[in-house]
Amino acid sequence: MNLLAVDTAGKTAAVAVLRDDTLLYEAQCNNGLTHSETLLPMIDTALKASGLTVDELDVLGVTNGPGSFTGLRIGLAVIKGLALPRQLPCAGVSTMAALAYGLAGEGTVIGAQDARRGQVYWGAFDLATHDRLTEDAAAPIASLENFVQSCKKPLFFVGDGASLCYNVYKSVPGVAAAPSALQILRGAGVALAAKAMWERGECVPPAALLPDYHRLSQAERERAEREKNEGKQNNEV
Repeated sequence: MNLLAVDTAGKTAAVAVLRDDTLLYEAQCNNGLTHSETLLPMIDTALKASGLTVDELDVLGVTNGPGSFTGLRIGLAVIKGLALPRQLPCAGVSTMAALAYGLAGEGTVIGAQDARRGQVYWGAFDLATHDRLTEDAAAPIASLENFVQSCKKPLFFVGDGASLCYNVYKSVPGVAAAPSALQILRGAGVALAAKAMWERGECVPPAALLPDYHRLSQAERERAEREKNEGKQNNEV
């Protein structure tokens, strides 16, 4: 089984190629360029380095959220563009699951991505088994307190929101942040999470591959606010 996995959910881009249990290639890009500039060249390099063509792939994986709305759409569009002509099965991987699968060890891992507006996208997993402990959510950092305080195992934060969370909870015994160089989302994490989904029969046809934003876009939030204000004005008339 040959699997190509990509991530464009946050500030970084990542690509990996997995053959059965062997990681053939992995790369992360954190150079400040847009994903639309970096992703296709990264995929081309990954396939060439792995000695594969797109026609030799069996499964495609991509982070489908939560994360940057624009970033998610870029990754999904590229993967669907590769998958549709060949009807390849696709794994829409939770960004938080991909972060968790990128680490190994014992304890609890919280994947945390900066969601702006004082919030993080987050989800918790057992680090050894990668079993999910919470659902993914977009929430204020302070709302993680009950989970963090009640966690019985060493707890690690990973992701581009890891430092934000660690700065709030670093006084809690057993809490740590992954080293900054290891906080970024790894292509291998996406690939391993996608492989697990494939083995569980959770892949979908390319047409069914959809984003999972976990909150309204800025345009939708602004429209809701306008409608709310208009409703107040109408009630006052």
